[in-house]
Amino acid sequence: MTSSTAYDPCRTYRKLARNNALANARLLSACAGLQPGEFEAVRTNFFPSIKTTLNHILTVDWFYVDALEGGRLGLAAFDEEEPFADLKSLHQAQSAVDLRLVAFCDGLTAERLLAKTTVDRGSRLQIERTDDLLSHLFQHQTHHRGQVHAMLAGSTVKPPQLDEFITATDFRDRVDIMEILGWTEADLGH
Repeated sequence: MTSSTAYDPCRTYRKLARNNALANARLLSACAGLQPGEFEAVRTNFFPSIKTTLNHILTVDWFYVDALEGGRLGLAAFDEEEPFADLKSLHQAQSAVDLRLVAFCDGLTAERLLAKTTVDRGSRLQIERTDDLLSHLFQHQTHHRGQVHAMLAGSTVKPPQLDEFITATDFRDRVDIMEILGWTEADLGH
C-alpha cells in the first residue's frame, strides 16, 4: 500500500530550525524591553547575565552551523566570548545565523542526515552523524534559552512564551513573530 504522505525524516529538522528562529526572535524581542543595566546585570545562572548567555548561544550557533555547512571556522567562533555588547547587534547576528540554519535544514536529504559532519575542535576533528549534531545543537539552544527565560523572571520584563511553534494548532500564538519574520504557516510545513 502506498501512502500519499510518505515519511520525510528531514521534516522534523526543518520544523526545529524554524522553531529555533521563532523562539530566538520572541526571546530577543522581549529582551528589548529590559531597562538600562538589566541586560548586563549579574544574575544567578550558569552564565552570569542575560548578555553573556545570549552571546554564548550565538557563538555556539556560529561554531556548529559553520561545521554543518562544511566550513572550518572551528574554535575561532569563540575568539570573542561576548562579541556583542548591545542587544540590537546581537539580535541581528542571531537572526542571521538562525536563517542559515533554516536554509541548511531546508536542503537536508535523508542521506545528508546520515552523513558525517566534521567539527573542527582545534586539536582534533570531531566526526558526528549530521542528525545527531543537529539534535545536540537544538538541545543546546533550548537549554540556554530556558536560562534567559528564567533570568527575565527577575527583571522588569515578563518572560515570553517560547514553546508554541511546532504544532499546527498553535498558529494563533505565533502570529506576532511570524509577521516579524515575514513567514506564513506554509513555511512551517504543517
